[in-house]
Amino acid sequence: MARRPRRRPSQAGHTCVVYRRSDRIARFIRCPRMANDTLDLDRYRRRIGLTAAGAPDLDLLQTVVARHAASIPFENLDVILGRPIRLDIGSIQAKLVDRPRGGYCFEQNTLLRAALERLGFRVTSLMARVVRGTTADAITPRTHMLLCIDLPEGAYLADVGFGNLTPTRPLRLDSDAAQPTEHEWFRLQRMNGEILLQACLGDVWENLYRFALVPTYPVDHEVGNRFTSTRPGGLFTENVMAARPGPSCRRTFFNGDVTVRDLDNEAERTMLRNRAALRDALHEHFGIELPSDDLEQVFSAMRRFADRPGPGFTLD
Repeated sequence: MARRPRRRPSQAGHTCVVYRRSDRIARFIRCPRMANDTLDLDRYRRRIGLTAAGAPDLDLLQTVVARHAASIPFENLDVILGRPIRLDIGSIQAKLVDRPRGGYCFEQNTLLRAALERLGFRVTSLMARVVRGTTADAITPRTHMLLCIDLPEGAYLADVGFGNLTPTRPLRLDSDAAQPTEHEWFRLQRMNGEILLQACLGDVWENLYRFALVPTYPVDHEVGNRFTSTRPGGLFTENVMAARPGPSCRRTFFNGDVTVRDLDNEAERTMLRNRAALRDALHEHFGIELPSDDLEQVFSAMRRFADRPGPGFTLD
């Protein structure tokens, strides 16, 4: 019979939850709740099409993650437009909820955390090293934000901000078995005190990111966000990208190349040749609407970056 978690005060004064499974022990120090008083939960629910919300259980978590991922696109257009990426809830809500826009992991998962806490979930923020396109043990900076959700069934990973491989269903953290989502299968592999997330593409398990079960805080996210959004030569500063999962497909925009990849990992590509095609693709595939001046700047950047490959993002 599974043991219930034991709770005891930690040295920092937070609650320490100890989960036991076989001979493994995972310890989580629960982070203080975020200051999410400015989040308008009704507006968020309308944005993702969540008509009803009951008890904070696994069914509700699965629904919120799937609807958020399908409704709010991953994109970096404000980075390309030279605008700062702000992580306060008011700014994120104004951009991702009130406007037909999206964002990347720090924006997406900060919003998701605020919404889940308002819905009654217990949430801890984590950060990961992205190892997409490289070896599982590569030393990359911790620049990806994700969430751990504490449920009676155990701890679950939730992440609505990993581009065109965003898991569209929460993943159980204490299992190393392959776990299905509405799109790919994912699995979590233990390695040297960390956990490696992989996705199955075709017949191959691809590395995505590696993380430790160590809570992170808004100040950590601000540092990672600053690095990601301003680093010269970085993936997000010198490429134009967007992604959103659709029914039975993944849709990706990368430097003018629009790819729709089905569940069999078969892809159809379209190269955007003009401003009208860019405007229509952003609207049709990603639900993004840009003012004409912003569209012109994004189109110019798209043309500058058109011949660049996209390791770690394109998957076709």
